[in-house]
Amino acid sequence: MVKKLDPSQFYLYNVVDTCSIWNILSSKTLYEASISAGAKCSFCCTDFVYYECMTKPRKSITPEELELQRRLLAAIEHREQFKNHHLDIEDLQEVEVLRKRKNLGKGELTSIIFAKKTRQAFMTDEKDARKLAEQIITDGKVQTTPHLLGWLFYKNILIDSDKEIIIKEHAKFRKEKRGNLSEFFNIMYRRAYEYQLMSKFP
Repeated sequence: MVKKLDPSQFYLYNVVDTCSIWNILSSKTLYEASISAGAKCSFCCTDFVYYECMTKPRKSITPEELELQRRLLAAIEHREQFKNHHLDIEDLQEVEVLRKRKNLGKGELTSIIFAKKTRQAFMTDEKDARKLAEQIITDGKVQTTPHLLGWLFYKNILIDSDKEIIIKEHAKFRKEKRGNLSEFFNIMYRRAYEYQLMSKFP
């Protein structure tokens, strides 16, 4: 996931898919840093992603999922983050073409198309979605939540003591192994300081 990511570079305007929304909001420390005066990151999503997050029927819902939904609504209402956007008929036709190529959800596919259309970055923590997006969004604007974390450390917006706090907060909500990004957070944390050193001693 983090092999080629450069923590010294990060696009501020992002179209995010469902997994990225939950990963960003899973840590209050990470989210607050990302929208602070020093970072000023912006996140938006498509209607399909909002549906997946908030209204898609579920057999059951955990207290953790309810809390993430509450945080999402608060971010929309009070911070004007994660606002959802419509796609045109032409965009949806392109989504259908992509759906036949790759077995990805409409949330991820609409996010890729909307990011391309609006020339924003696409942010995902799904490997297959990132792989497809890198074929379609050719200017390097494909990012991840660990990439965001690495950039915040590189810019000294986050400090050393924040790392373990973020990992602990994140793990509370992303308990399953596949969805837990702690390993990648650690990698990007170390890489951020490597890039800082390289910038000082080229």
